[in-house]
Amino acid sequence: MTRSATKTQTIRRCAWSGGSPEYIRYHDEEWGVPVHDDRILFEFLILEGAQAGLSWSTILNKRAGYRKAFVDFDAERVARFTTRQISALLDNEGIVRNRLKIESTVRNARAFLEIRDQIGSFDTYIWRFVDGAPIQNAWRSGEVPAQTAESDAMSKDLKKRGFNFVGSTICYAFMQAVGMVNDHLVDCFRWRELSATPPPRRTKKATR
Repeated sequence: MTRSATKTQTIRRCAWSGGSPEYIRYHDEEWGVPVHDDRILFEFLILEGAQAGLSWSTILNKRAGYRKAFVDFDAERVARFTTRQISALLDNEGIVRNRLKIESTVRNARAFLEIRDQIGSFDTYIWRFVDGAPIQNAWRSGEVPAQTAESDAMSKDLKKRGFNFVGSTICYAFMQAVGMVNDHLVDCFRWRELSATPPPRRTKKATR
């Protein structure tokens, strides 16, 4: 896929991707691409929760800081963070210094590991909410929802399993980010590319 400066000026993209090279890169290379790596899924789950009340650009700008603070989103190591380590993160300017969000990251890491122990992988668990294959939408400007029946079900189940900062809107943003839904607008060049991507293996639906 060509990413030349000339192409950047002429390619049609989702309107939200404008504003910075980092936003464009994220839109072109990550957003909506199906993810099946547990570490990356954990990263996006935490970053989407951290965004609550903030802009996604704020989180993108702090992404490197998050990776450093939370040991490259190694859930096993994050789950062992002590009260002292959590308190120290409140002075870390590389992340959002919100105690509830920091404590939630540790709590979510523990719940994440419980799912992995019970089911085999978080990937297997989370993709069941869309029957194991991306939902291919065909939205035009202004039509993209903030939450759906699938994100409602995901939120409810994650909360039941002990997760925090996993409301339905956050869950839907997570689904968009990791490619569980293709929500690029139909006139965006990535919509057609991702619609043509072969779906992953199908799995059984998660228990609601």
